[in-house]
Amino acid sequence: MARKAKKKAVTKKKAVTKKKAVTKKAASKKVGAKRGKKKATGDLIISKSRTKAAAGINVSGDFYSALDVAVRAMIATAEARAESNGRRTLRPQDL
Repeated sequence: MARKAKKKAVTKKKAVTKKKAVTKKAASKKVGAKRGKKKATGDLIISKSRTKAAAGINVSGDFYSALDVAVRAMIATAEARAESNGRRTLRPQDL
């Protein structure tokens, strides 16, 4: 009988801890929304850190948005080429 009581106490303690964690997480989401935070990745297709690592030199902050525009244009061109060839899949030759 003592084991059951101990087990119930542990289960209850876990439930309370879990409830606090969920409440804290929900509160932090509300705070982020109020401040107008954006997601870490934003709307960019290309990763900033990977781009900087591949460049080997310093990268201007404006470069990332220009790169994003260029990549989106390449994707749109490749998509048009694939559709004109009757495909619904992008392939390397579409670039």
